[in-house]
Amino acid sequence: MSAATPAASSSGGVSPVNASAPDVTQNVSSIDRLVLEYLRSRGHKDAERALNESLESGSVDESAKTVSAEDLIKTLAVYAQKPSRPGDNVLKESANVLQELTAMGNPPSIQNLIASLGTVGAEDILSVDPTDKEEGFRELEAWVEGSLDMYKPEFRPILFPIFCHFHLDLVQRGFKEAALRFYATYSPSLAPMHHATLHHLSTLLLPSHVQNDDDAQRFKNEKYVIRMSRSGFSLLVGWLTEGVGGEATGAGDGFSGEKGKRGRAAIMRVVNNHLRFDVTAASATAVSPNAWEESTGLLSQLIPQTSASATPNPHAFNASKGELKLGPAPISEELRAETERVIREQSVLDRDPNAQFDLQFLRPPAVLGVISPTESDMLPYPQSFKTVDVQREVEKVRDARKRIRLEPSALSSIDMNSVQGGAARARGLPSICAYTLHDVGEGAPCCTFSPDLTLMAAGFSESYIRLWSLKNEKLKGLRNDFSLSSVKDSGSLSKIQQKEGNTTRKLVGHSGPVYSLSFDPLGGSAVPPRYLLSASADATTRLWSLDTMTNVVAFRGHQNPVWDVQWSPMGIYFATASRDRTARLWSTDRTSCLRIYAGHLSDVDCVRFHPNSLYLATGSSDWTARLWDVQRGACVRVFIGHQGSLSTLAISPDGRYLASAGEDLAINLWDLGSGRRIKKMTGHTASVYSLSFSAESSMLVSGGADWTVRCWDVRGAGGSGKSRESGVTESTITRTIDDENNETSDLLATFPTKRTPITNVHFTPRNLCLVAGNFLAPDSR
Repeated sequence: MSAATPAASSSGGVSPVNASAPDVTQNVSSIDRLVLEYLRSRGHKDAERALNESLESGSVDESAKTVSAEDLIKTLAVYAQKPSRPGDNVLKESANVLQELTAMGNPPSIQNLIASLGTVGAEDILSVDPTDKEEGFRELEAWVEGSLDMYKPEFRPILFPIFCHFHLDLVQRGFKEAALRFYATYSPSLAPMHHATLHHLSTLLLPSHVQNDDDAQRFKNEKYVIRMSRSGFSLLVGWLTEGVGGEATGAGDGFSGEKGKRGRAAIMRVVNNHLRFDVTAASATAVSPNAWEESTGLLSQLIPQTSASATPNPHAFNASKGELKLGPAPISEELRAETERVIREQSVLDRDPNAQFDLQFLRPPAVLGVISPTESDMLPYPQSFKTVDVQREVEKVRDARKRIRLEPSALSSIDMNSVQGGAARARGLPSICAYTLHDVGEGAPCCTFSPDLTLMAAGFSESYIRLWSLKNEKLKGLRNDFSLSSVKDSGSLSKIQQKEGNTTRKLVGHSGPVYSLSFDPLGGSAVPPRYLLSASADATTRLWSLDTMTNVVAFRGHQNPVWDVQWSPMGIYFATASRDRTARLWSTDRTSCLRIYAGHLSDVDCVRFHPNSLYLATGSSDWTARLWDVQRGACVRVFIGHQGSLSTLAISPDGRYLASAGEDLAINLWDLGSGRRIKKMTGHTASVYSLSFSAESSMLVSGGADWTVRCWDVRGAGGSGKSRESGVTESTITRTIDDENNETSDLLATFPTKRTPITNVHFTPRNLCLVAGNFLAPDSR
């Protein structure tokens, strides 16, 4: 602002300072105006001129002043008032700024405020330093790894949710390069436990991705539950507050400097807004290291709420459902008496005096603490038994008599390469017969064996099913030129069968990849199955007749691909699992489903019936398994502890244990009665595809994508164990397992294949183990 030139008509001389004074005083405060008048009245022209220059320069600096990010939010908050409630500020929380501004339609007051900002100030706002999150997470990780060994298992779970929130915040704010750098730096340490989720997060690169992704919104909207002991929680709070209320900092250097303070503030925001701590009274040493993750995660939607105010807790939910009836299914007295008569007659014909002792297998002793169901508890079945039912029960007795008794405990504390190791291996490990499919173009997602071991079936990505006779017998279908009126009984049916057959048979009917197969279990190991169920990506489940080699029924009801299907142990009923987040119960005598089991938050990937048919277990991509009451359709148990999608389940023949496995490379063993995890078994280096218990429920066999079959001791204590050398074949081939595999001590043996992912493992009633998979040919280069 320059001094004005005085007018020529002025009667007296006016100095430039005096002439400019009225212009300056128009824009100055009342105090400054009084000071100028005082200096003018006293004749202090130099002081008056200096003050005027200072006021002029101050007004220019004020117009060029930049605004920081926090000041912008505070300034916007003054202008952002709700139309319905003028005195209520809608921008109290910075997380709501974008959403509320959009809803308000960008009011003119805020437009004018943003327009008043200079270009330098706007650039300064957009260049907020995102390294505060890297600094904070680096210090947190260093503190966790520098903690005492007794606290590490309960501190490590906190790293994953904070990492996810930091990564999502960086992406949502547009810091793509910083998010990629943060992910590349800190994700490798979390990958062994959370590789599936981390891979999904790595695909979110734009703010719109975060806004439209279900998993990201769950992290934003739900609180992540962390279990901690009281002493561990005090240490965490003490470290975050730099020693206030707890012990001093751990291995990290602490939060120092401006960047360190921002890092601490970022961690504190996540802890306060997105985490919920389940503080237990037990000490850190009284809890198993693997138990800290059992009730950890986004639990608010995973656990059915018993009351509106209840805190999500799987143990409380399981306890509220009462005791389960896990004993064996009852046998009618008529069927039992007929079975005993057949066994006695057969023992006389075979002149086997020891056969009379086989009758004890028809009346197994009651297990202490296990409740057995009554006939009134069972699903509706035909009241009169058939010949095939008697044959099945008689064969069960014979299988129990001729069963190979596996003793996994014989392998403990014995050197597998010593002289005694061979004898112990014969007592403790099963014989394994592997079937390998070669030249499979697009893959075979599933394989299965019939209960009597006469048939093997595989489902292919090319939408067909192939059967093989394991006894090298001819599989015959029906001729194409027969008339339905000519079929009156089984004798006339045999006349219209093909005269020539082959040891393999192709079944065509699906219009998508076949993901699961299940043979009819009604005849057990006594007679060949008569039916086969198949589940496909075409959202149908088909029933195939193995007498005619044709499709009988197509069951429709799911709206998405069907991932799994399984018969109930007594036939008639079967269950399916689908991408539509439900499992369904069906019956062969009707085409519509009987029950829908809804509650999972993602795909239901696998289903398994309890041996007594009262309960149905489901495994899901929401990282949980559930146990359902088949008749009531209600969830009675929730199993939370996996860190990835579940791909397979197995229930022990004695009905007491559930084994689950999936993409987190771990096998969890659960007690069905209490719903608590017994132990966690690790050793696989890729996803686990199949599980199977031995007949005595003492051994578990697993197969997976790492091309191995592994045997586990169910009754062993588990826990971390040293690497062992396992004999894997009758030759002297041995393989030393690397310590990096993190194998637990209950891993008895590892049987590697060349390049065959094991898609199915199956224990026979006599404890022979069958496995199957398709060979992956190496790339020809």
